[in-house]
Amino acid sequence: MSDTPLLYESHDGIAVITLNRPEKRNAINNDMALALREAWERLEQGPDRVGVLAHAGEHFTGGADIRNPPDDFPACVPNVGVPLRKPLIAATGGWVVGGGVVLVQMCDLCVADETARFMFPEAKVGFTGALIAGLAARIPHKVAMELMLLGEPVTAQRMYEVGFVNRVVPAGTQLEAAMTYARRLADNAPLVVELLRNFVGQVIPRGPSEAAALGRLAITRVRQSEDAQEGRASFREKRKPRFRGQ
Repeated sequence: MSDTPLLYESHDGIAVITLNRPEKRNAINNDMALALREAWERLEQGPDRVGVLAHAGEHFTGGADIRNPPDDFPACVPNVGVPLRKPLIAATGGWVVGGGVVLVQMCDLCVADETARFMFPEAKVGFTGALIAGLAARIPHKVAMELMLLGEPVTAQRMYEVGFVNRVVPAGTQLEAAMTYARRLADNAPLVVELLRNFVGQVIPRGPSEAAALGRLAITRVRQSEDAQEGRASFREKRKPRFRGQ
């Protein structure tokens, strides 16, 4: 498999985006975070209708790489760093830790193989970005608190029972099961799928960190836009700006 930290492959309108640091339990370092953000932008702007977030090796991800953490983790989270109009499915197995739980939280569907264990250990290590707070709007409150505050592993079956996982499948078959979902979604009317996702997104409350990240990233996109560069250039050159909405 490639040495790049993330793979993007298109199959009949389905983008398979694979976390690809199996020797490090797919820990999310800065390179992987940047590649994830680029992958969401490619999915959003390209012809693929559905995304599947998968993993190389036994484990979905061990979360942020402690030795080389992302400079801006929220920027690599789907539907936070890059708002998506298209559905996204997580295909998980092995450890799903910390930021990995947040990635799955922001997907539309999740398939977990029977080896998957979900854990959010930030209360045990003494730091948090708190994007996980939105989990309490997606699964029962006390189960969310159990996961966040105790920091203990939770099985795939338990996460299925509380509604975080759509299907639990035999070990190693999660990608196949996720692709079955993806093919069905790719055949559905994209405008209807987009509309329903948009309306559901307006119904689900956002935690403070999620809302703050969305605001900050939206402002950053404007500041880094071509229009912002044009505005500064026109001011220096004392002329009327020619904005293009880009």
